[in-house]
Amino acid sequence: MPRTALAFDLDGTLIDSAPDLCAALNRLLTELDHPPVTLAQVKGFIGDGVRLLVGRALAATGDEAPEDETARHVARFLDIYEAIPATPAQLYPGVAETLARLKADGFRLGLCTNKPQQATENLLPQLGLGGLFDCVVGGDALPVRKPDAGHLRAVLDRLGGTQASSVMIGDNENDAAVAAGCGVPFIAMAYGYPRVPVTELGAAIVLERFADLPDALKRL
Repeated sequence: MPRTALAFDLDGTLIDSAPDLCAALNRLLTELDHPPVTLAQVKGFIGDGVRLLVGRALAATGDEAPEDETARHVARFLDIYEAIPATPAQLYPGVAETLARLKADGFRLGLCTNKPQQATENLLPQLGLGGLFDCVVGGDALPVRKPDAGHLRAVLDRLGGTQASSVMIGDNENDAAVAAGCGVPFIAMAYGYPRVPVTELGAAIVLERFADLPDALKRL
């Protein structure tokens, strides 16, 4: 059976978001009289949602804030981050063209991201990806999020995907975990933000270039 339902991670898979996330975190940290974090540190913070992203930055630069304070810091961070203009230049090479090709060829495309729903929906048109995805499920749209397989299952249900017709495409261990939990193949992008070597993610295929995805799908 052809693999026609494709679920994608966002940060580290479709877009290089780390520079903007780093800039927004450092503006927040400056306001809180914390020292800045580096881009390398931020790449290690990404992947588990905005609450942990901000919490890790706070912990790395001072004492971790109580939950109520952290909630305020998260809200402030989102205000800062969402005010940073996004452009198609943030897309990894080949992403826009490849997604458009897959869409034209009849694949159903879904986004399975731990980035907040509203931030994701605001971002996609700025990236030139508006209208390409048949469904978008952010990290705060459900009671669960990656690495819980229920997050990916919700995306695949909305795509009409079955175990035999679906694929997860991502870059880190959370993406690998949800694919394994749903019993679908995982294609890993080698250029993203994994916290372990990409060869240890258990991917069916590891790609260096996003443009190679259509051919990789034929090999599954």
